Amino acid sequence: MTIKQSDYEMVLADYSNRERIVSLLGQYRQYLAMIPSMRRASESVIAIPLPLAKVRNLRIVSGDNLNQECLDEITPIPCDVAVLMCDPEWKIKMGVEILIFIHRPQEDFSDLLRRWRQSQIYLHKEYEWIMPHTEDHMYSDLAEEIYPLFITFPQTTERIKKGLSGASLPYIEYIQEEITKDQSLYSLSKVI
Repeated sequence: MTIKQSDYEMVLADYSNRERIVSLLGQYRQYLAMIPSMRRASESVIAIPLPLAKVRNLRIVSGDNLNQECLDEITPIPCDVAVLMCDPEWKIKMGVEILIFIHRPQEDFSDLLRRWRQSQIYLHKEYEWIMPHTEDHMYSDLAEEIYPLFITFPQTTERIKKGLSGASLPYIEYIQEEITKDQSLYSLSKVI
């Protein structure tokens, strides 16, 4: 059984929501502890689906090769959701960022890992996020620390899960549970 585009789209849409990001981070305790305020957890995270960043002195990454250098280019960061921490009282961005990588249809381990590595290259330089309209007042430059979190499916091959474990990269398996014959609810099942 393979991953369908609709499975990927459902997870991406689900984690575009702040409350669901808090729930996701709750499945991986180390990341949950990074939320600045647990009393106002959903106000302490910003989810940016398919994020863009303005990267200074960007070197374009194509496959395994670095191509020409550009200046201050807005570029898509190859993760699926960027999670930024912010102080809910002062409305300022904090130093930790978590990049979420959802296993995409037809993507193998090297492709998934390459997206993380390309993100590291892009965000190693000076950058600032292109913020959602509701948060565009927030200063959004580079992070003190960037962490990855991978989301796999039950259909994800064991080779990919074994590779993520071997590379010491955290992943969570996303499981679909039937509620009624018309509806379905997705939930996270286990943390590796």
